[in-house]
Amino acid sequence: MNAVTTAGGMDADVVVLGLGVHGSAAAASLARRGHRVIGLERFTPDHSRGSSHGRTRMIRRAYPNAVWNGFVEKAYDAWEALERESATTLIHRTGGVYAHAGASPLQGPGCETLENAEAVAERMPALRIPAGHGAVFDPSAGVLEAEAALAALRTSAGAHGAQLRFGEQVESWSPTDDGVIVQTPDGPIRARRLVVAAGPWAGDLLPSLAPLLEVWRIVTVTVAPGQFAGRPPQLGAFSVDRPEGLVFGIPDAQGNGLKLGIDAGPVWNPEVPVAPPTDAEVDEIRSLMEEYVPGIDTSIVDAAACLYTMTADKRFVIGPLAESPAVIAVSACSGHGFKFGAAVGDAVADLVEGIPRPDLDFISTARRGL
Repeated sequence: MNAVTTAGGMDADVVVLGLGVHGSAAAASLARRGHRVIGLERFTPDHSRGSSHGRTRMIRRAYPNAVWNGFVEKAYDAWEALERESATTLIHRTGGVYAHAGASPLQGPGCETLENAEAVAERMPALRIPAGHGAVFDPSAGVLEAEAALAALRTSAGAHGAQLRFGEQVESWSPTDDGVIVQTPDGPIRARRLVVAAGPWAGDLLPSLAPLLEVWRIVTVTVAPGQFAGRPPQLGAFSVDRPEGLVFGIPDAQGNGLKLGIDAGPVWNPEVPVAPPTDAEVDEIRSLMEEYVPGIDTSIVDAAACLYTMTADKRFVIGPLAESPAVIAVSACSGHGFKFGAAVGDAVADLVEGIPRPDLDFISTARRGL
């Protein structure tokens, strides 16, 4: 489908490449503000090749550095605004426990230090953490209905006039004197600004980002819903930091089933379809589930693999490119990006409009030398 060229020779004010959570959020925020938006996604809306599929994600205020606190607050506010707009419950507040060997590095508004396993059990009776671990309790943590959130963002974008095109792959883009040209098999699209939120393909579309990004294959396992030990208040969101990789758990907040995963995995080429979990990977996660949530029935409902796009310090990369200021890079991943989705959309809209966002300096492209 060719774009219809509008006044000034532009087909759109903004083209958004990639319609996972961050691209969809950017399209929604920009369209709400009256911008003419075209969003392009190479796969179908329900594809599992990237990082945004799956029913649930974790949301929390507990973070390792206070520099995140303001952006976390904006994320909660933005999801609540989307709940009101969509008349859909997207966040279930269950509380969260985040365990580390020795003293926990996590902090955040309302968070409380738990010195030992006994203190953890008082807060979350079904959870057992390893000996020698302490933890932080985050009363605001919980479960984000990821699938519903993504649908709500896309509905909002479309309702405000954004064109969201699925199954349309971008061949290239290039800067012009007054914006960008995006080449697709259906022809070129001219726009004043370009937002690249391509997840695992960000390095391909933005070569200056490529040295910063590494794509990992991550496995999660979900067990039968309705189990007493897997539901709040017996169990909330949690993680256990280990040398082999962080283990994270998302409780059965709304009939989703308890989901567990390991925040580490092999480097993966996103052009290759993600390999399904192996029996050995599933068995490892089931063993961890039995260790941390004793008595849980580990009969599997779902075992899935997805891709994390990681930076070395696990901080995002958001902002305009120095050599092409009409282009805004959005690599808000590193295994904890979904929870910021709605706030990332608002941040992108601000950047497009030239509104300063000094609160994002710690994840900006300028910080990265881009």
